[in-house]
Amino acid sequence: MLDALRARADLYAEIRRFFAEREVLEVETPILSVAGNTDPQIDALRARFVGPHSAGGSVRYMRTSPEYFHKRLLAAGSGAIYELGKVFRDGEFGARHNPEFTLLEWYRPGWDHHRLIVEVAELVQSLLSSAGQDQWPVQRLSFAELFQRYAGVDPHRVSLADLRAQLGGLEVNAGDFDFDQCLDYLRAAVIEPQLPQQTLTFVLDFPANQAALARIRPGDPPLAERFELYLGQVELANGYHELCDAAEQRQRLLADQARRADQQRHCPPLDEAFLGALEQGLPACAGVALGVDRLLMALTGSSEIGSVISFPFDQA
Repeated sequence: MLDALRARADLYAEIRRFFAEREVLEVETPILSVAGNTDPQIDALRARFVGPHSAGGSVRYMRTSPEYFHKRLLAAGSGAIYELGKVFRDGEFGARHNPEFTLLEWYRPGWDHHRLIVEVAELVQSLLSSAGQDQWPVQRLSFAELFQRYAGVDPHRVSLADLRAQLGGLEVNAGDFDFDQCLDYLRAAVIEPQLPQQTLTFVLDFPANQAALARIRPGDPPLAERFELYLGQVELANGYHELCDAAEQRQRLLADQARRADQQRHCPPLDEAFLGALEQGLPACAGVALGVDRLLMALTGSSEIGSVISFPFDQA
């Protein structure tokens, strides 16, 4: 445990040095909010506030990401910012998941996701070097190339029936899976175990229906200007060329709420302050969130996230 504590302290110091040299401002934003993440794949932990009504809503959501707050700061003219802090996600616990974990998130006004990918690689390589490791090779694959290379399917052209049949060959009952659930399962069960170890693999050009908060580039097919980074076989970071259109963002959040309602799951209210910041004017920018605990696992050669956290969830 003491070795892990020292490794974490060294990692934080190196991260802060990296951004200080690039004049990126460190910020701190709230953990509790009156609005929550509507993403159908993520559930937020909730807390109840019993103080004066003048303080606002009694139900508060523990942040799953500081993204909405960061975009409010960007709209107010903060310039390039980053935050190193705790985030929370309900129902996630295992070898690579802890309900409470540390996220590094940063935003670069005037950049697109391609330029940000370069900086993400520079940061990770710098941290590997400071931990005494050699530089890792970097590969970039489109979402389509990833599936074609490691699963033999074109995710933009394959039919749902063919996807379900392929999962059936893996002894998975995919009869109730929708298209995206089939792709997610195929990626986790088939593709990720084949990714090269000690390699930074950037995946970009996601399907438009997986854009989340990213811009969509028109074309055939239209593609989300989004990327993910795998450190070896472990998903480490998720970044966007950020959507700045308030009306489109509202429609996406409402679609998320409708999907959650169809699944009979709790629907957090929309974050009107975040949407108001987009209406005010979010500068063109790119942003990324990186899992610090998973990065620390790679730097220390750990296979369990609990070994790099001073008190994992089941011991807290």
